Amino acid sequence: MERTFVMLKPGVLQRRIIGEIMHRLERKGLKIIGLKMLRLDKTTAETHYAEHRGKPFYQDLVDYTCSGPVTAMIIEGEEAIATVRRLIGPTNVKDAPPGTIRGDFAAKTMLNMVHASDSKPSADREIGLFFKAEELCPWEDGNKEWF
Repeated sequence: MERTFVMLKPGVLQRRIIGEIMHRLERKGLKIIGLKMLRLDKTTAETHYAEHRGKPFYQDLVDYTCSGPVTAMIIEGEEAIATVRRLIGPTNVKDAPPGTIRGDFAAKTMLNMVHASDSKPSADREIGLFFKAEELCPWEDGNKEWF
């Protein structure tokens, strides 16, 4: 089993599609083992997006992420990182095919709805930034053989 971090950005709440996105993750057989809604302060957003510091879109990304509540999740499943990345689609919404979260819901790349870890080291770092160990709720899936 692998764990990854997913953050639904403020536009998801504004558009009232949190449930739809969570449903897509669950329908794929992934488990949500950590979940919280919070408003990020600038320091946390800057830390989260540190690898983009110095890029032209960095400040807009930080500002957008801090503009409203986000929903942070820890997702668990076989090959969870790659599976979630396929479900959400490419970062550039022009390349995101229909059927992906970004392809179905995002209109602008800067407002692309969802962040998901792109590697195991990123997932570990991001999970640690947003969750304490005692906030995780691992559980056994009685239907795991079906997924």
